[in-house]
Formats: sequence, structure tokens, C-alpha cells
Amino acid sequence: MTNLPPPAEELRFLDAELRQLDVRRATLLRRRAWLVHTLQATAARQPALGPGTAPVGPPAGTGAAARRPEATAPGVQNVLLVLGGVLLTIAAIAFTLVSWGHLGIAGRALVLGALTVGALGAPVALLRRGLRSTAEAVAALGTALTVLDAYALHEVAFPGTDGAGYTATASAVLAALWAVYGVRLGLRHPLPLAVATAHLPLLLGAIAVGAGPYTLTAVSLATAAGGTAVALRAALLPVRIVAVTGALGTGAAGVLSAGWLCWSASGPGPAARAAALLLVAAALALVAGRFVPRPEISVGAAFAAGLCVVAGAGGVLRVTVPGEWTVPGCLACAIALLATERTRLHHPLRQGLVRASAAVQGFAVLWTLPLVAGCVLGPAVRGARPWSGTLRDFRDAVFAGLPRPPYAGTAPLVLAVVAAVLVVAGHRTARRPAVTVAAPVLGWAAALVLPVVLQLPYAAGLMAHAVVVAAALFFAVRFGRADKRPSPPSLTALLLALVTSVGLALVSLASEPATIAVLGTLTVLFAAAGLRPGPAPFAAPAALCHATALACAIGASAGRPPHHTALLVLVVPAVAALIASRTGGSRTGGSRTGGSRTGGSRATVPVEVAGAAAGLLALALAAPEPPMLALVLSLCGAVAAATALRPERRAAGWAAAALFLLATWVRLAAWDVAAPEAYTLPVTGPALIVGLLRRRRDAAVSSWTAYGSGLAVTLVPSLLAAWDDQHWLRPLALGVAALAVTLAGARHRLQAPLVLGPGVLALVALHELTPYLAQVVGALPRWAPPAVAGLVLLVLGATYEQRLRDARRLREALGRLG
Repeated sequence: MTNLPPPAEELRFLDAELRQLDVRRATLLRRRAWLVHTLQATAARQPALGPGTAPVGPPAGTGAAARRPEATAPGVQNVLLVLGGVLLTIAAIAFTLVSWGHLGIAGRALVLGALTVGALGAPVALLRRGLRSTAEAVAALGTALTVLDAYALHEVAFPGTDGAGYTATASAVLAALWAVYGVRLGLRHPLPLAVATAHLPLLLGAIAVGAGPYTLTAVSLATAAGGTAVALRAALLPVRIVAVTGALGTGAAGVLSAGWLCWSASGPGPAARAAALLLVAAALALVAGRFVPRPEISVGAAFAAGLCVVAGAGGVLRVTVPGEWTVPGCLACAIALLATERTRLHHPLRQGLVRASAAVQGFAVLWTLPLVAGCVLGPAVRGARPWSGTLRDFRDAVFAGLPRPPYAGTAPLVLAVVAAVLVVAGHRTARRPAVTVAAPVLGWAAALVLPVVLQLPYAAGLMAHAVVVAAALFFAVRFGRADKRPSPPSLTALLLALVTSVGLALVSLASEPATIAVLGTLTVLFAAAGLRPGPAPFAAPAALCHATALACAIGASAGRPPHHTALLVLVVPAVAALIASRTGGSRTGGSRTGGSRTGGSRATVPVEVAGAAAGLLALALAAPEPPMLALVLSLCGAVAAATALRPERRAAGWAAAALFLLATWVRLAAWDVAAPEAYTLPVTGPALIVGLLRRRRDAAVSSWTAYGSGLAVTLVPSLLAAWDDQHWLRPLALGVAALAVTLAGARHRLQAPLVLGPGVLALVALHELTPYLAQVVGALPRWAPPAVAGLVLLVLGATYEQRLRDARRLREALGRLG
């Protein structure tokens, strides 16, 4: 059998072995670092060795990687050629601008002609030798010289010619020459330059002849059409890129100019001409999108075309119909674009037109947003001035203190039409869930603003909004899911009903009878909706909130002060507790009783929160009057105690106890009671009873947990009061109570009473003996206290170790107590 050493000996042996391994590893690491340094130094000296010297260094794959050139040969060649061409071009420009006047006419023509012919003819020979890059560089110099030739020709031969007209002619000639030159020699850069320059002649020519804005816009669109044709037909990628860039730039400029002309026109004629230009731009975009091979570009082109069509129609409508009908007219054009969905048009084009229609409809909805926001937020201003009197119509009640949006008469029509389009198109779109939510929201917005737009009487407007609330609640109840959970449309309807109810309640504050009638109606509507499991988590709390507002309104209408109204408000927490007791339950119970029980349990917490909020409001109303506040606190405690009777709400018992205690304290304060025992004994008694019951259930609970807080609540404040009390009754009663606590702790061997009771008793005795101790200290000589202190220190020092053992034994004895 193997003899194993003791654990301590084996541990010492393992530690020694590990130390040896660490020493050996450190040695090997130092050797490795030296070898790496040596190999690196040898590799650095390797190029300096002679041709006959054998290389010394690490084997292949273990040393530094072989050095590679950082630039390729074609890259170096291109840099040199480009730099050379740039320098030559700069030199030619300097010669033309600076040294031109020092030569005669013959000399000038000879120099520029020779340079241009040489630069343009040299690439022919270079291409025959296969030097294409060099030929491209020299040809670039030649093209730059042709521009200088054109400038020099204007300065010498045509000095009085208009600059714009000459530039247009020169750019057309240069574009043609560069195109022919690039095609004949097969060079790359002349063709993109020719295409870029070809965008200038028409526009510059129009400027030269003094064309108006409509002509300039048409010229921009024509230039864009030419660039589009080149982009669709060109084979070279650089040419396509330049053509597309130019077409987009000139086309965007033409469209923006046409749109500005159309929407700023003062009559139908100018607006129609600008609209025709927009239609031309739309046709150009559709043609380009039809022949572009990439679908996403086709979609974008069709989208732009659709916006151009609607913008042209809207500009014409702006000057032919009243201002409030401009947006509905644009909306009608946008809806007409949806008809292309059923045509045989190219699919990406149809998709782009549909998106353009959707964008215009979105803009139309945004146009109605100020009116809708005013109808939602405007009633909040009315809440600052309740019952200020009747108004002329409903619009004055809603927009009290807010500016009214202009041209808002057709906003309900716009919202209703867009909602109808969403409903019709909803079954054909992949985003049907979003459509089923957006359509009810738009319909609700149309119904919300309709009474304001029609300027209905105040009572009729209130009834109309109440119908909107009822319809939204009916929709939420009718179209809820079978599993009792609200579907997205149902949830949307619930939220809309809540928003409308809040605005309706605020608007009703203009009249006292209207306030009570509206709040009562809303309470009934939401209470009826709360009977169904689906909307119950939203409808039931809303009903309680409206009932709370109704209670406040009834109290104010009866002329009662706020602290009396608080008693009426307390009906709401009581009703909420009753509803929660009928709908609440444990998870197990809910699962046994089925879906209705589950739906009710989901409404339990919102109902309780609404009831708690009503209780807080009642406390706030009763706060100025302490006697009424005590009564309200007691009633709230009764409601909380009733809630605590439910098994899943046992924790509400703590709230009930706190409320009853606060009610007691408030009542005592109202009676001008200053004795602290009157405030602490109602806490100590129940706390000691709860601690006793808890220790009976669980013997492991310590006495500090069971009795510590209850005893300290009374003993500590009474001790502080007794320390400043000049009478004998409080110290005597406190001493007797502390003695009783001490005896009870000794009888049952409990730590908390044995610490608190003797401590309080000693402090009370010290307080009573303080006058006599002061007399004794005053009678003693001045040297007596230092002498006594020194003697005590000597005794303690001599028996220091024994005192430590006694203290340790006392701590252990206290620890063994409960």
C-alpha cells in the first residue's frame, strides 16, 4: 500500500515543486528573448553582407517576412503620367495668360497650334507602340490646350462677342471634337469630358438670348433628356456615370424651377404652362425608369414622376379653386395614381407611382395635423377656467386661447378619404396590421374635428364627441379577440376612446350642467365596456377616474368645501375594492375558472391603482382640516383592511395599519395632545402582539425582530421626554415599565428586553440621581475626581485580562438568549 504523507507535508512539497517550475520558466523566457533579439539583428545586417557570404538567420517561415514593394508598377506609372500632364497644363495656362502678349499674332498662332497639334497627334504614335497610359496623359494635355485655344481665339478674334453665347458655341464645338477624337483613337477620357461639356450649350445659349424662366426650365429638362438618352445608350461606365450625374442635376433644377413657377403663378395660364413642364419631367422620368435595368432605380424614377404630376395638378388647382380645396384636389390626383396598379405598366413603375400616391396622402394627413392637435390639446386650456359660462359654438370651447388653423374646412374630408383608401387597399397590402390600425385612427380624427369645422352648437358638439367615445368603445368590444386579449385594432380603439373622453371632459368644464352630465355619461360608458374581459384593464380604471371627477364636480356644484367633497370621493376607492374582490384571485383560481376569470384578474391591478389614486385625492382634499383628515384616513384604512381579507392581498394589511395609525396621530394632533406616549403606545401594542404571534409560529425568529421595534418605539421617545421632564410621574412610570420589560426578558431569556429594559432603567435612574451627583461633585475637593479616575485606571489595568474574559462571557451569555 502507498504511504501518503500528511496533508500539511504534501502541501509543502507541492509548493516547492511549483516554485522550481516558476524559476525554470523564467530562465527559458529570458533565453527565448535573447535568441529573438539575435535573429532580428542578423536579419537587419543581411543586406550589408557581400555576395559570397552565406546568409545567417532563421529558416524560412520563422523570421521576418520578405519585404515587398509598397507601390505597383502601374500605380507608379500613372502617378508620373498624371503629374506630368498636370504640370504641362499649368505651364500652358501660364503661357496663355502671362506670356501671350509678348508674342505677335503669327507667333501666338504658331505656338498654340504647334502645341495643340503635337499634343493631339502624339497619342497616335504612342498607341501604335502600345503605350496607352502615356497616350492618355498626352491626350489629356491636348484637350486642355483646346480649351485654351478657344479662350485665346475669343480674346484675339472675337473680343466683342457676348461671353455666354461664345461659351455656348465653344462648348458645343469642343464636345463634338472631343467625342470624335475619343471614338477615333479609342481613348477613355475624351468621351466623358465631351458628355459633361454637352450639358452646357443649350443652357448657356438660352441665357445668351435672354430667355425667360419658363424657357430656361424647358431647356434644363431638354438637357436632362439628352443626358438620360446618353446614359441609357452608352456602353462605357465613365460615360454613363457622367451622363447620369448631369441628367440628375439638370433634371432636378428643372423640376424645382417648374414647381416654383407653378405654385407661385398668379393665374391659370402661367400655372398651366408650369404644370405642362412638370408633366414633361414626369414623362421623362417614366421613360428613363422603363429602360433602366435596375428595379430600385425604376421605382425611384416613377416615384419622382408621380410627385411631379401631383405637384402640377395642385399648382393649377391653387389658382382655380378656393384655398381650402387645394389639398383635397392634390389628394384626388394622388388617389388617381392608384389606378395604375391595375394597368399593364412595368411593375417597378407601378410600385413607384403607388409610393408617390402614399407620400402625397401622408402629406395631406400632415396638413390636417394642426387642426387635430388643436382639438386634442385645446381643451386643456379650458381646465384652467372651469364653469366660465356658455359659449357661442363648440369651436370656441375647443380652441379657447389657441390660434385656429387656416383652410381647415376640408380637413375632415381629407382624413375620411385617406381612411377609406386604407380600408379598400388594406386587403391587398402586405402591411395589413398597420393598415388596420391607421385607418381607425384617421377615421377617429375625422369624426373628432368634424364638430369643430361645422361650428356646431356647444351641446351638439358635446353629444358628437360622446358618440365618438361610444363608437370607439363599441368597436373595441365588438372586434376583440376570442382569447379575451385586445387585438391591435381593439387596443387602438380603446386608446382613442380614452383620449377623446379626456378632451370631452375638459371641454365640458365650460358649463356646470354639461360637466356633470358628461362625466356621468363617460362613467356609464366605460363601466359598461369594463364588463367585458378584453377592454376591462383599460375601461374599468377609466370609469373609476371619471367617477372620481364626477364626485368632485357634484361636491363643487353643491357648494360643499373640499374636505367635505373628500368623503364623496372615498366612494370610488370603496367601489374599486369591491370590483377588485370580484375580479381578482390567485393564478390558480384564475386558470380553473376559465377565460373570464383570467380577463378579470388582468383588470384587478389597474382597478386597484385607480382606487388608490382616488384615495390619495381624497386625502389631499381633506388635508387642510385635521379632524376630517383623520376621518378620511380611517375610512381609507377600512378599505385597505377589507382588501387585505383577500388571500393574494394580505400585504394590504400593513397599509391599513399605517392608515389607522396616521388617523390616530392626526386626531391626537387635532386635540393638541403633546405627550409622546399617546402617539407611540398605539404602535407598540399591535407590534408586540404581531411579534408574539410570529414567535409562536416560528421559534427561530429572534427577539429583536419580534419585539425590538415595538419596545423601542415607546421606550426611546419616552426616555427623551423624561430627560427634560421636571416632574416625577413620567420617570416613575417609565422606570416601572422598563423594570417590567427587564423581568419579562429575564423570565423568558430574551435578548431584546434584557438590553432595552435595563438600559432605559439605568438612564432613568441616572436622570433621577443627577441633582444629587452634582451636589456631591460640587462638595468634593478639586483633586478628588482626577485621583478617583487614576485609581480606576490602575484597577482596570491590573485586571485587564480578567475584564476581557468577563466581557467575552457576557457576550456569549447574551448570544445564547433568544
